[in-house]
Amino acid sequence: MNCIIFVGVFYIATAQVQEIKKTINQEIKMNIYQENLKKKMDKYVRFIYSATKNFPKDETYGVTSQLRRAALSVILNYIEGYARRKLLVRLNFLEISYGSIQETKYLLDLSLNEKYLKQDDYNVSFQLAEEIGAMLWKEIMNIESKE
Repeated sequence: MNCIIFVGVFYIATAQVQEIKKTINQEIKMNIYQENLKKKMDKYVRFIYSATKNFPKDETYGVTSQLRRAALSVILNYIEGYARRKLLVRLNFLEISYGSIQETKYLLDLSLNEKYLKQDDYNVSFQLAEEIGAMLWKEIMNIESKE
């Protein structure tokens, strides 16, 4: 009887270890994904800051400031979201980050149409914004599926 109990406990422990390994592997993959997303966001905000240096001086407190703040908000809300323990709080910050990336896409369009931004700079920044938005959306959907 002791042997059966031991085997039963061993089986449960083995199943738990397998589940823990699976969870750890998923977290490692997600951490790599999150780090890649954070690097893209960093590249994006730095590109926006560089591109807006040539915007008209009369837009310093308008489009220039708004585009920079929105781009910075993308990564700052992302980082703050992952500093929170509660999943729904994290989700809220990721949604704010997603909203900010959408805001920057509009501001990029406006800047191109007003000829503040060169076509090449627009193409690079818009492509990055699209990639970031898609990656953020994937994370948001992943969290919502856990609720």
